[in-house]
Amino acid sequence: MSQSGFTVDIYQNEHIPEGGREVNAVITVTSPDTVTAAPAQGAGNAEMIIVDRSGSMGAPQTKIAEARRATAAAIDVIRDGVAFAVIAGSERAQPVFPPDGTMAVASFATREQAKQAVAQLRAGGGTAIGQWLRLAYQIFSTQPAGLRHAILLTDGKNQHETPPQLAAAIEQCDGFFSCDCRGVGTDWEVGELRRVSEALLGTVDIVPDPAGLAADFAAMMENAMGKQVADVALRVWTPQHATLRFVKQVAPTVEDLTARRTQTGPQAGDYPTGAWGGGESRDYHVCVEVTPAAVGDEMLAARVTLLAGPEALGQGLIRAIWTDDEALSTRINSHVAHYTGQAELAQVIQEGLEARKDGYEETATAKLGRAVKLAQQSGNADTARLLEKVVDVVDAATGTVRLRPKVDDADEMALDTRSTKTVRTRK
Repeated sequence: MSQSGFTVDIYQNEHIPEGGREVNAVITVTSPDTVTAAPAQGAGNAEMIIVDRSGSMGAPQTKIAEARRATAAAIDVIRDGVAFAVIAGSERAQPVFPPDGTMAVASFATREQAKQAVAQLRAGGGTAIGQWLRLAYQIFSTQPAGLRHAILLTDGKNQHETPPQLAAAIEQCDGFFSCDCRGVGTDWEVGELRRVSEALLGTVDIVPDPAGLAADFAAMMENAMGKQVADVALRVWTPQHATLRFVKQVAPTVEDLTARRTQTGPQAGDYPTGAWGGGESRDYHVCVEVTPAAVGDEMLAARVTLLAGPEALGQGLIRAIWTDDEALSTRINSHVAHYTGQAELAQVIQEGLEARKDGYEETATAKLGRAVKLAQQSGNADTARLLEKVVDVVDAATGTVRLRPKVDDADEMALDTRSTKTVRTRK
């Protein structure tokens, strides 16, 4: 399978004022459509479905029933040749299929056997998500694979292990497999699942009605089946006397990758982007602090290389030119401005909801009002609609809002989980 054809485009205003230190750029990485044109061989792919079977999944019974149906729907999407397994989680984790804690190779026969095993799942016990992740790690370890992906479903809080135990399990799995997390109903903690999904380069979302699980599971597995290039990284090199302030994914979601740097040389580090499928496009915001130079001087502030293992897929250069022309130096690149606003939007939503929960109404009103204004300015209509379920919008342009006295838990959690979703800026 060819991994060529990736493009790396840089968007920035290269001109900075005399004495200026900060250089900002947005890097757009796009994979070729032909990535998915490779033969649909399952070799190298491994899938795991982790289903909460704790006691609360039986209240009401439709929850566990829909979880069984959703797991079966995801199993149906796994293509022939892909290694797969199903885990059930309570205060401990147990293999459902294969029952011996290994992985099966997908075929018509094994998919049917797996669905029969899943049909026997019953609710009972507690919740220890770290235990589930550790068993997933153990089972994934039995199968050599380049692309490992899990779907994790829960309906409750992680009450049967300590936060350090969960953190240790997440750390063990970091870099070994990716994980998309879903919370069904409204009794789970957004922060807990977000910690898992961010560390394991996955997504997090709420499924308020269990009836929506099957379609969501099938879509997640369909997306996973389209991934063809594993462990893609951004390598950022900066010159001496320059400091990399941050690297953030800013589309399709905001993910701060700064702390995930793996040093690869005296002035270079790699930032993980996970697996890629065909025709994907993602944007990254890179900020570098440089030593000021004389007016007219130009320097290479950073070199960004896209890597899959040792193979370079593309490269882009971030430059700095010092100028005393105020018109040039004060012009903000539209991509940088847009995504700076999108990152702030995610931050003020989460801070506003936290303030609201803690009873700081004035802070919550100010933060969520700012969010409404940013959502309108950037054209983020989906986030604007979610905000309108939490606040009454008096004037979107100025961010004037009133907190709603009563907010549905599902609406508040939907706003929280989807706060990091961004809209793309036009090229």
